[in-house]
Amino acid sequence: MPTYEYRCNACRHEFEEFQSMSAKALKKCPKCGKNALERLIGTGAALVFKGSGFYQTDYRSDSYKKAASADKPAAASPESSPTPAAKPAPASTSSEPKPAKPDKPAKAPKAAKP
Repeated sequence: MPTYEYRCNACRHEFEEFQSMSAKALKKCPKCGKNALERLIGTGAALVFKGSGFYQTDYRSDSYKKAASADKPAAASPESSPTPAAKPAPASTSSEPKPAKPDKPAKAPKAAKP
């Protein structure tokens, strides 16, 4: 439910009211009692998340957390898995000349008719 800002046009009293979106705008000023209230257009409030439960990892089970913590030291040690940079590069064949394709035998010219 949003908080709406109101201002009385008679006495200039400003206040905020916590109302549902479907509720009608207030008309009577709580300070002077006149029907001169105006609902102001505000910038709105920022959405604030407080507490836990807003991240996917907040709902992980204890068994998952234990397994994840057990995997961390194994993945962190460089001796357990070689890095891709440590592997030798494959020999490049692009610098070697390619063998020539055998040419098709030339067709013999047809003999001229006498």
